[in-house]
Amino acid sequence: MESVRVHLSGNRIKAHGSIVAAATPSHPAFSASYDLVTDETGATKRLSLTLTLAERERQLSIARDEENMWLVQDHQGSKRAAFDGALDVDLILSPFFNALPIRRNGLHQRSESIACPVVYVRLPDLSVDPAMISYSSAPDGIKVHSPAAETTVRVDDDGFILDYPGLAARI
Repeated sequence: MESVRVHLSGNRIKAHGSIVAAATPSHPAFSASYDLVTDETGATKRLSLTLTLAERERQLSIARDEENMWLVQDHQGSKRAAFDGALDVDLILSPFFNALPIRRNGLHQRSESIACPVVYVRLPDLSVDPAMISYSSAPDGIKVHSPAAETTVRVDDDGFILDYPGLAARI
């Protein structure tokens, strides 16, 4: 289950959210809380994430600089990478993060297909890798194809996701 509080100022987004996941065969129970800030175009500038498992708590920080390079800091140290030119972060199990490229590219306002490189964060292991996610307009919403899922989401007039079929089964 995800809960997010969003503050909009033009295309800028400040968001504070949390994800709570029960134990499944593929992962233990966990909770994650995050703070996200985008720039004036809606591209991610900074993500701070805290993950809580029964046995430990870990933090992850991801920030994009003016040269579109990303700095990733976690319990193992830090690394700087281009992540294939990504402007967005995608957090697995989060419908909210899929809304970022949808809004930034105006897919909620026109029919189009795009492929977006992203900084892909997996929970609960906090692995960070480059990934490609594709979005395409469909009669019943926007088709999303990511490393974790292929589904069609419904969005509101602001580009935020109303319905993400199949997500509850994975959390």
